[in-house]
Amino acid sequence: MTDLKPLYTAILEGDAPTAKAVTQKAIDEGIDPQVLLNEYMIPAMDEVGRLFEANEYFVPELLIAARAMKGALEIIKPILVGTGAKPVGRVVIGTVRGDLHDIGKNLVAAMLEGGGFEVIDLGVDVSPERFVQTVQEKNAQIVAVSALLTTTMPGMKTTIEALKEAGIRDKVKVMIGGAPVTQRYADEIGADGFSDNASGAVRVARELVAA
Repeated sequence: MTDLKPLYTAILEGDAPTAKAVTQKAIDEGIDPQVLLNEYMIPAMDEVGRLFEANEYFVPELLIAARAMKGALEIIKPILVGTGAKPVGRVVIGTVRGDLHDIGKNLVAAMLEGGGFEVIDLGVDVSPERFVQTVQEKNAQIVAVSALLTTTMPGMKTTIEALKEAGIRDKVKVMIGGAPVTQRYADEIGADGFSDNASGAVRVARELVAA
């Protein structure tokens, strides 16, 4: 049977080819993908997050670890879907209308996937209406809204208002983030969660789905 520890190490070190190879071999041997995900992949990304918060890892390490995780996830995702395995939660993520920045948002999306969430990434320049429509269609528990410009931050408030107008604000948690965004702003606009970094976003999302 394949030794699965190298999967953990490969994700931790951002070694995508090894992560994919070990995952494929394990699947070929009939190992339950849930075991791979819950015992090796998610713990590896949790450790990546811990190292980031301890200032031992920085954004480049986070990015390559997320890429390795994504490569392994792509192999097991079809099998997980086929078995009806439930994700930790479902998140709709996007950068607000008028804002074309996506590096931070992509990083948060990758970390959330690494944390066991199903992520629906709407990309950049996302209108409040599109957030609302996707939440309704996908029955998401969380909307994660990003903005990198002070001029586009009001789009976060508009998105929350659109969720209220659609009558679904009480059914979905809203978390926000981005360079100019603060906890104070999150409180002001009535967001449920805020994080100023990608690994923190996973923790916030877990708290929100557990609430």
